[in-house]
Amino acid sequence: MRSFTGVSITTRRLHLRPLVPADAEALFRIFSDPAFMRYWSFAPWTSPDQATALIERDARELAAGEHLRLGIVLQRPAVLIGTCSLFRLDAGSRRAELGYGIAPPHWRQGYMHEAVSALIGFAFGDLGLHRLEAEIDPRNTASARSLEKLGFTREGLLRERWIVGDEVSDSALYGLLAREWRADAAQGTRPARAPDI
Repeated sequence: MRSFTGVSITTRRLHLRPLVPADAEALFRIFSDPAFMRYWSFAPWTSPDQATALIERDARELAAGEHLRLGIVLQRPAVLIGTCSLFRLDAGSRRAELGYGIAPPHWRQGYMHEAVSALIGFAFGDLGLHRLEAEIDPRNTASARSLEKLGFTREGLLRERWIVGDEVSDSALYGLLAREWRADAAQGTRPARAPDI
């Protein structure tokens, strides 16, 4: 995979770009919020150092083309409200996993759909991926609806896959193929590629 250091995507209301050190405070606020972290596979952050460490790790992984995490930033005002990612990239099978999250004050405003649609367009367009996968807690019905609206198909269930603290949870697995995305684009359901890369 190529370096992701310079990846930047602009949508109608958002700017998706790599995280920078100045994002650490906002990133910590997001990932330390129990409501935001309710269905993640790890506990809420407890130290701002965790935000700094993630941003530093991202810089290395972006440069190596190993992991693409983009901050989701409102255009006006320029506020970091979440992240979206492509990770576990498999160049041979042209496959990646998709991750995403928006801070609770910005839920139900269409930002996640806008951001993830753009990232999917980039994945199937510029990166030439064949398949995207997503894994969610099946109790997270809002995330399930979002994936289905984006064209993903639920393909399976892994029982009791995660233990976070004392809570055991299942994982629902979703998949989307490039040809399915393009077919929807041809019907005018969604754009075939990310806007303004």
